[in-house]
Amino acid sequence: MTASPTAPASPLTPSDNGVAATRWVATGSLLALIVLCLAWELVLAPLRPGGTWLAIKALPLCIPLAGILKNRMYTYRWVSLVIWLYFTEGVVRGWGDKPPSQWLAWGEVALCLVLFTACTLHVRVRQRNAKAAAAAAEASAAPPAP
Repeated sequence: MTASPTAPASPLTPSDNGVAATRWVATGSLLALIVLCLAWELVLAPLRPGGTWLAIKALPLCIPLAGILKNRMYTYRWVSLVIWLYFTEGVVRGWGDKPPSQWLAWGEVALCLVLFTACTLHVRVRQRNAKAAAAAAEASAAPPAP
């Protein structure tokens, strides 16, 4: 059995592992945040019995999901900025609501911090990899010194 020409010849480098890890953490925390927002407002601690329209706050989180799954750098960048709106809501409701809504709010804050960290680390590692690849390409394209 022969390997395809596009298959890597060696196992993943540590930087590739970092990209993959941050991608999975970002995807998982985004999905968890969507589920938390829906469960919070519909089942666990809605403002009114039977659920509220506040559950639509999960809808904007579904928009970047496709970009995160497709590994688009731009999506990681803007998600790391937009997530602060959810962080702010979590802090406000964490201080002002009563349990169990208060606990869910602090869970939202924690997920926001995990998502922000994963997105920023993902962007940083990918940029570092791109710079290293450009330097390696430049070094290999340069003529040997006489």
